[in-house]
Amino acid sequence: MNVKEMLTIGTFFLCVSCTSNIDLGTPVEQVTINRIDSMPDIPVTYQMLDWKKKARDFDKFVFDWENTSKVGPLIWLDNARRNIDQPTFGLYTAVKDIRQGKNVNNGEFHESLNSLVAILGAGLVGIDKTNQDGYNYVKMAQNYFNSDTGWNIVMNNTTSSVGSKGGGYGRDWWYDVLPNALYYAVCDVFPGVDGAESIQKSIAEQFTKADSVLNGNYDYSYFDYGKMQGGINHIPFQQDVAGGHAYVLLCAYRKFGDVRYLNHSKSAIEALLSQKESRFYEALLPLGVYTAAYLNATEGANYDVQKLLNWVFDGCKSPTGRTGWGIIVGKWGDYDVSGLQGSITDGGGYAFLMNSIKPAWPFVPMVKYQPQYAKAIGKWMLNNASACRLFYPGYIDEKHQWAPELKDITNNNIAYEGLRKFDDYGKESLKGVSPVAIGDGPKWIDGNPTESMFSVYSSSPVGILGAIVDTTNVKGILKLDCNATDFYASRPYPVYLYYNPYDIDEHINYQTKQAVDLFDIVSKKYVARGISKDGVFTIPAKEACIIVELPAGTELSLDGKHIWANKQYIISYK
Repeated sequence: MNVKEMLTIGTFFLCVSCTSNIDLGTPVEQVTINRIDSMPDIPVTYQMLDWKKKARDFDKFVFDWENTSKVGPLIWLDNARRNIDQPTFGLYTAVKDIRQGKNVNNGEFHESLNSLVAILGAGLVGIDKTNQDGYNYVKMAQNYFNSDTGWNIVMNNTTSSVGSKGGGYGRDWWYDVLPNALYYAVCDVFPGVDGAESIQKSIAEQFTKADSVLNGNYDYSYFDYGKMQGGINHIPFQQDVAGGHAYVLLCAYRKFGDVRYLNHSKSAIEALLSQKESRFYEALLPLGVYTAAYLNATEGANYDVQKLLNWVFDGCKSPTGRTGWGIIVGKWGDYDVSGLQGSITDGGGYAFLMNSIKPAWPFVPMVKYQPQYAKAIGKWMLNNASACRLFYPGYIDEKHQWAPELKDITNNNIAYEGLRKFDDYGKESLKGVSPVAIGDGPKWIDGNPTESMFSVYSSSPVGILGAIVDTTNVKGILKLDCNATDFYASRPYPVYLYYNPYDIDEHINYQTKQAVDLFDIVSKKYVARGISKDGVFTIPAKEACIIVELPAGTELSLDGKHIWANKQYIISYK
């Protein structure tokens, strides 16, 4: 045993010996989610990337106006000055997408669902997008606020003139709601940008009016926020948009304090829960799960979070909805793919990187408010964060890629859009191969090249994983930051979710810059006290903990419902 090991073990026993026996309530019994129970405790093909580095590399590659790689610059200036009298920028949705660029469609076809999450992800890993290479990208993104159309919300394009080119503008409801959730998130990461608050206020007012008009009936394909009326087209009804409305209005309430926003957040959640079955469609239902959990903890609500979680993981089974959309479980060929999101049924399964990353945003902070799901979410994140690497050409075998000859064109910064159980293009060399890294880009428009399988749009959310996911000294035990994406919430202390997938207790090294106490809101006990610089705590076999890092000596007290720190901050809810 070397000196470092002796010091570590010594610190561990010191921390254990000084652990307080104060009674702060009974341990939180963990609630299972059946589909997560079917996932491996730890994937056989487990591999965890440095997601923070991946996010920073992505930002450097995509926001390079002089990109000299084989794909060339992926960003351009849009000087049409729609909605706001300023230039904005465009990002390619997919590599070499012929619909896009400064010389196509007046340079105006680009998507906020790409630009906003790229800004958000960069900000989450510490990149200042308000002042990067002379550009304030956060300000420039305000052109997506569609005031010219009278909708007065953030939309996927800056103008309806390119709405028919792709991206669901004004006719596919989730495309019109998710940008507003992203915009609120961006404004929390980058507060104080000129003009942002008035846009946020307008969004909140429009969503409040919409929820009032809808009055619990979200049976529509889309909604016109100018005329304030729902519409029906060939796209299935998207009742889970209520979850998106609820989330944005909750953020608005926490920012502005207007109780109307809180009331309509509740109203939207009740509309969501009034559904008789899962209506999961792309991206918004997980935001509703978080909102319901938060309202249960802070507002004394009693919303059925379990039902909503099952609706996400089991997926939509209705023939009138987005049939088959849910969370994938199992192995495709030799690769573990559990935890990814997409179609469970299309061709045996079709996962998407963007959709797989996005649920981490609401689900990881959700456990602070509903700690009974700590183990389930910890296990899902372990599987999901490992499997997300498979979209990148550098982390899946060449024989499992549709275009291995192109795998180096983006220096492994841009992922394939999807991962299919089996190829659906009919490529001879891929017969019987499973899985296949692939993309739909060539199907969007005649002439789109194979390179368009590499999806900027899908890779843009990588900063969400970069901010949340960190590794520990034990392979397979992740340190998940529960505060990183808990936007507009009170975050007085660092909070981390850990899950131990092993059959034995594991000792986790913990580094800190100041003396701290570590309190687990699952077991309702200190796991260590008085750590200074380096310490250790134990996670029992097959269990999870949610560690709150408190300044050493912080006094905890139980008021019958909540655990308070220094009688000032709630760190655990009943």
